[in-house]
Amino acid sequence: MKGDSLMHWNRGRGLFSLVSLVAAVALLAAACGGDDDDTTSGTTTTDDRSELSGSVAIDGSSTVFPVTEAVAEEFRSVAPDVRVTVGVSGTGGGFQKFCNGETDISDASRPIKESEIEACAEAGIEYLPLRVGLDGLAVVTHPETDFLECITMDELATLWRPESEGSVTSWNQVRASWPDTDITLFGPDTDSGTFDFFTEEVNGEGGASRADYTNSTDDNVLVTGIAGTEAASGYFGYAYYVENSDKLKVVGVDDGEGCVIPSDETVSGGSYPLSRPLYIYVNTAALVEKPQVREFVRFFLSDAAIALVADVGYTPIAVDELSESRAALEAAIAGGG
Repeated sequence: MKGDSLMHWNRGRGLFSLVSLVAAVALLAAACGGDDDDTTSGTTTTDDRSELSGSVAIDGSSTVFPVTEAVAEEFRSVAPDVRVTVGVSGTGGGFQKFCNGETDISDASRPIKESEIEACAEAGIEYLPLRVGLDGLAVVTHPETDFLECITMDELATLWRPESEGSVTSWNQVRASWPDTDITLFGPDTDSGTFDFFTEEVNGEGGASRADYTNSTDDNVLVTGIAGTEAASGYFGYAYYVENSDKLKVVGVDDGEGCVIPSDETVSGGSYPLSRPLYIYVNTAALVEKPQVREFVRFFLSDAAIALVADVGYTPIAVDELSESRAALEAAIAGGG
């Protein structure tokens, strides 16, 4: 499964890498031009943010939302006349709005799907994907569920595959040594990038999930449900577990190489089987035509703002990848969309 995870990460970076090739030329030109440098962000900025106005519309992943909302709050302090709105309709819902031209930026907890690429192309929406952090999906349970310490990927498939709906209803059907106790499941809805990533990793590419579970776009609803239901289990972003670790118990995951608990180290190192990248997708026309969008994204990739990724509980991307992201952004701006 680790190989599959890396494949997803590489697929997500495919468009990113193409832009990065152009970026080297753009950065060289910028260096020769000697314009005003923003040494905090590593990018070139020509706009005084305090004089900016207008709006920046963002929607998408509930997982990426805490990062983007934190960045938006900080941006408002340097650009008070810019109205930044951050919605939460799930990765799929966010891409639908983005490809309809309703938003400037789409938060995503998975790479864009082929159907979404086609929808954006049909609408003439070109975009720049930027990976801004890493996250692990936490499998969690009620804090008094003593038997559930570690679960294998095969057992997760037994628990969540479509064929288990209405038939796998007791924990001893997942592992014989577990008690004959009713299973109650909670998880994100089908518009969520978290749902897509988990389902594909656990049940295979193009896989589906059982539907007889309590779903919500609001991770806090899932936390409350699991914490209040004996022997319940579910999954969502690791950061939400960290935030609610006093109410929940995290379960280790074994993909055949031993049980691994999610942490910054296991997520960034790739040893945790359910690790994934976090993205923002930026409308390149908005970068060129809307100074407030351009400066918001530059601000997002600044040293001060990108540090918020760790502050809200996610794992930061590597320094060299952050440099690539900044280069790709400047290349897109210089290329005129």
